[in-house]
Amino acid sequence: MATVQISLPLPVLPEGWSGEKDFKPVGQLSQATDRNIEPVGPHFLAHARRQRHKRTFSEDDRIQAQANVKKVEDDDDGDISEPEDPLMLQREAKDWKNQDHYAVLGISRYRHRATEEQIKRAHRKKVLKHHPDKKAAAGGTEDDQFFKCIQKAFEVLLDPVKRRQFDSVDEAAEVEPPSKKETQKGNFYKLWGKLLESEGRFSNINPVPKLGNEKSTKEDVEHFYNFWYNFDSWRTFEYLDEDVPDDNENRDQKRHVERKNQNARRKKKTEDTARLRKLVDDCLALDERIKKFRQEEHAQKNKRRFEKEAEQKRLAEEAAKAKEEEAKLLAEKEANEKAEKAEGKKAKEAAKNAAKKNKRVVRGAVKDGNYFHASGDAPASQIEVALNDVDHIITKIDNEELASLTSKLNGKKGASDIKQVFQDEVKRLVDTGKLKEGDAKSLA
Repeated sequence: MATVQISLPLPVLPEGWSGEKDFKPVGQLSQATDRNIEPVGPHFLAHARRQRHKRTFSEDDRIQAQANVKKVEDDDDGDISEPEDPLMLQREAKDWKNQDHYAVLGISRYRHRATEEQIKRAHRKKVLKHHPDKKAAAGGTEDDQFFKCIQKAFEVLLDPVKRRQFDSVDEAAEVEPPSKKETQKGNFYKLWGKLLESEGRFSNINPVPKLGNEKSTKEDVEHFYNFWYNFDSWRTFEYLDEDVPDDNENRDQKRHVERKNQNARRKKKTEDTARLRKLVDDCLALDERIKKFRQEEHAQKNKRRFEKEAEQKRLAEEAAKAKEEEAKLLAEKEANEKAEKAEGKKAKEAAKNAAKKNKRVVRGAVKDGNYFHASGDAPASQIEVALNDVDHIITKIDNEELASLTSKLNGKKGASDIKQVFQDEVKRLVDTGKLKEGDAKSLA
């Protein structure tokens, strides 16, 4: 942190101020004390080291720098240590777009998973090893082409935007799709899981669902394939763009190159989407869980169909039984109604016959009563009037009343008794309003 020094002038003493007159001490200085001081710190240690080994300042600095380099190399000689390809060391710096930045720094095993700290450590190690000054000091050539490649790799990988552009087209990070033969050996979940996990690094949506195993639920499997069939990729291809001419070049040429780059990106994006869709299709076709779920679904559908058919059969049988029962009840009802009708007809016929018989009895009783004539043979006019009156009475009474009148007349032999019965009936009919006074003149 930088220190800023500001010079301020001392305040001006008041006019007339005097140290002898105006100075007032507030305390006294203590007596001096002798103390033993032990020299410590990095500067004293450096001094002691120079004295012990009889080195000059420059010699000590050079030896210490070499020791520090060796210490850094020893510290980094671990997870970021990789053997260097001799052909890679011969690369030219101008061809930096075609170089593998992770391999140049020696972290190709990590690639897009490499942390910022690993990138810095790898860069430090490569710089210490391939710096042109160090090569020259060791008696080698001063060729700095590979050193420039190292610096370019560090520049690209330490910039999040540039690194994402490179990761987008990093073919070395691609995982080859497994063959059908490899999948049939029982490695489906391992091989395809590794492949799709590699593709998942381009997802805008995280976490990326796992392929799972044969015990995964139907919901998890459907979620997995829905995710991949609707994959939202951040992958871009501007790293492969053709260099746009400088501003001092022809503007039309510059626009032409920009349009060409945009069209190339869209084409590569479309091709990549189609490639990924085919991968997911192939994975889906080989996934035994899909077949199992379809079989279970088919069995469930058949079960529901059988249950539906059984229910329909049961309902049809119940409907047929109910219809049969209804037909039986209707037949019984019709039989009963027919029997009742026959009985009614028979009873009606019997009542009609009884009424006819009773009418004959009543009319016969008129004859036995001498047509209500007092003595001697009744004249024809009396007979006609008596019969008309009796017929008129018969029309005013129902069968029950007719039967009652007949029962009253049974056993009556005397003319006066018979006439009295008819007179009583006329009186009853008059009282009930069925006859009027004077309607039966022969019985008056």
